Amino acid sequence: MGIKNVVVAGGGVLGSQIAFQSAYKGCNVKVWLRSEGSIERAKPKFERLKGIYLSTLEAMKTNPAAYCRGLAPKDATPEELDALKAKVEEAYDGLTLTTSYDEAAADADLVIECIAENPQEKVAFYTELAKHLPERTIVVTNSSTMLPSAFAQYTGRPDKYLALHFANEIWRNNTAEIMGHPGAEGVPATDPAAYDEVVAFAEQIGMIPLKLRKEQPGYILNSMLVPFLSAAEALLANDVADVETIDKTWQLATGAPLGPFRILDVVGLTTAYNIGRLDPRAADPTTVQGKIAAMLKKYIDEGKTGINAGEGFYKYR
Repeated sequence: MGIKNVVVAGGGVLGSQIAFQSAYKGCNVKVWLRSEGSIERAKPKFERLKGIYLSTLEAMKTNPAAYCRGLAPKDATPEELDALKAKVEEAYDGLTLTTSYDEAAADADLVIECIAENPQEKVAFYTELAKHLPERTIVVTNSSTMLPSAFAQYTGRPDKYLALHFANEIWRNNTAEIMGHPGAEGVPATDPAAYDEVVAFAEQIGMIPLKLRKEQPGYILNSMLVPFLSAAEALLANDVADVETIDKTWQLATGAPLGPFRILDVVGLTTAYNIGRLDPRAADPTTVQGKIAAMLKKYIDEGKTGINAGEGFYKYR
């Protein structure tokens, strides 16, 4: 089929990155958002990404450490990097932001769902989206922890539905985990042809496809990352140590460039909060999970949702 027309549903941390990277690599990209307010909140994210891409490509001319796998070949010449900077401008100018299902879906080859980690919201989105899609369209979820089999029946095309999960800062950490679903009674499994199309799309936009053999909550990356971040959150919620000390411990002991709370700021505290709430223990404020949820909710209510907001556990302004 070949994927050219891409719809990204959601303009959050990863939704904005996926949309921008897809446009940078030559796709026609529409971003579906719930409201005009959501559109206004998404615009600064795209402006920020444009700045990151342009400054990184410029730095790559003279600084080998600036190299990002998702942006350019490692041996790109200064002239080639300048040409890629022009593609950044084209990508930014070419993005279409809309609240209309009809406008977004009319000619879609691929829809990438990046809305909140809330099962009810995902079901409502898929149910309405199905009314507007061409028959050929493949739909994927970028859900951090939820399985595609939980939603396949609502998509109207379970055989063309699977998971495509990206890491944060996809221009640098260019992984794409691809995971089908096994189907159920009356619900066909992911068609291998659709799976292969998504693998090809991942390569097309500069990602390294990582193929999962079966469903796994959290895929590969988040199966390792979420417990790590949860352990750090528990240390803070139980007042074992402060943010800076916990991060410093991890960085000094392992040589990692970022500690868990810097990572949480990149991921976004709203995403971390929504994932945590899936644990029923989070409803009890006396449990560790409940304390973590309350702590994250306090930051969110204060507008400290992470790096895109200018402040999370750390300040970025």
